[in-house]
Amino acid sequence: MRRNVVVLSALATLLLGAVPASAAPEGPDGPVSAVSAGPVPDVPSGIGIGIGKGWEPAPSAPWDVPAGVRCDFPVHGEPVVDEVVRRVLETHPDGSAKRVVYKGDLVVRVTHAGTGASYDADVSGTAVVDHRTDGSQFWSVLGPVLVGVGEGGGSLPRGLYVIDGAYTLDIDSTGYKTVTMAHGTQDDICARID
Repeated sequence: MRRNVVVLSALATLLLGAVPASAAPEGPDGPVSAVSAGPVPDVPSGIGIGIGKGWEPAPSAPWDVPAGVRCDFPVHGEPVVDEVVRRVLETHPDGSAKRVVYKGDLVVRVTHAGTGASYDADVSGTAVVDHRTDGSQFWSVLGPVLVGVGEGGGSLPRGLYVIDGAYTLDIDSTGYKTVTMAHGTQDDICARID
């Protein structure tokens, strides 16, 4: 129990206190894909929830996944609420993003493309994402995030999940996703809309 408290406290400190005033400004595979990382302009105060210097909108695009890739049926995802902002905390020597923090409200409507059954997934988690030079990513997350896993593509079975709690997500350069939970839950979205 003590270990969980220490891990949760450390993760909360990293996620909620990781934005120093001097910090640098900042698909077809479904959710949890790489984000663009270029020079980031300052966003005026009051735009979305990105208040202050260095925050910029980080909109999520609609996506489609064929049957058998995540769920047994084709799936469409589209944000219905998207107030996510990001801030680049650190860059690589070439100027690309090395460490980025994301926060804000995000609700994605996940739809069974065959039947029209849908579920509005609240995935308004906060994440610090480390972008490695080999294309891999390491996510430190507090709260819910939508994670898609292909067959043999991760520590979870093929599917589409809302992972909620305090956890890390390691996406290697091949796209293999390893979820390590400190504390939290997994909600199988394929089962919800089947």
